[in-house]
Amino acid sequence: MQQTFYKYQGTGNDFVMIDNRQQTFDKNNTKYVAHLCDRRFGIGADGLILLENHDTLDFKMVYYNADGNESSMCGNGGRCLVAFAKQLGVISNKAVFEAIDGVHHATIANGIVRLQMQDVDTIERYDKHLFLNTGSPHHVQFEEHLEDFDIKAQGSKIRYGAPYNEAGTNVNFVKKVKDDIFAVRTYERGVEDETLSCGTGVTAVALAMHSIGELITNLATLKVQGGELQVSFEVENGLYKNVWLIGPATLVFSGEI
Repeated sequence: MQQTFYKYQGTGNDFVMIDNRQQTFDKNNTKYVAHLCDRRFGIGADGLILLENHDTLDFKMVYYNADGNESSMCGNGGRCLVAFAKQLGVISNKAVFEAIDGVHHATIANGIVRLQMQDVDTIERYDKHLFLNTGSPHHVQFEEHLEDFDIKAQGSKIRYGAPYNEAGTNVNFVKKVKDDIFAVRTYERGVEDETLSCGTGVTAVALAMHSIGELITNLATLKVQGGELQVSFEVENGLYKNVWLIGPATLVFSGEI
């Protein structure tokens, strides 16, 4: 079959975008999804996203990891989908859409997409790491030697190890640069490798750093391998709300495969 696609990236986190408002895409064909995401035999991407119609909202987001399986929320993917929806004329400068973790609000202006993430009321603290869910599960730990750290080897050990085991988790390694600036490298489950950026991951890092007093303000700058993102939020009685993931989303190319 011939498939029209669009390739987007948000700070190096890249996605195959498909307009599925006519329900022509075979969503049960995991091998085909994985093929499209393959960097040697397909288009190449960290994931694939379908834009679909919604009865009451602007659109619906359906997200697949590069392994072909439908997955939990993807923050950068959501931001790129907003840019894609604007390109298609589905929205103008604001969006309200449904993803697997619920309803999201977003705005887009001058190539910068602001995506509202879900509230977070639980951050688990352990001796050497923190754990929280920002639409996807995230393990967060400090690593001073971040530049030459083996993210794939060490991340995969944590991702498959106890207590996560089969369900797995995303793994974020963090180095504090300044009071409100953090360097982050992420191992993503489903991709099973380091990605250049992870939206739910940097959101988790910002909230985790605030919860342990490493971040004093309510705005964090996160330096990832593919660029820079920001996360703003409010906190009230341990509840992190009005959480926004902010950064660029760019069309790379489009075509048919």
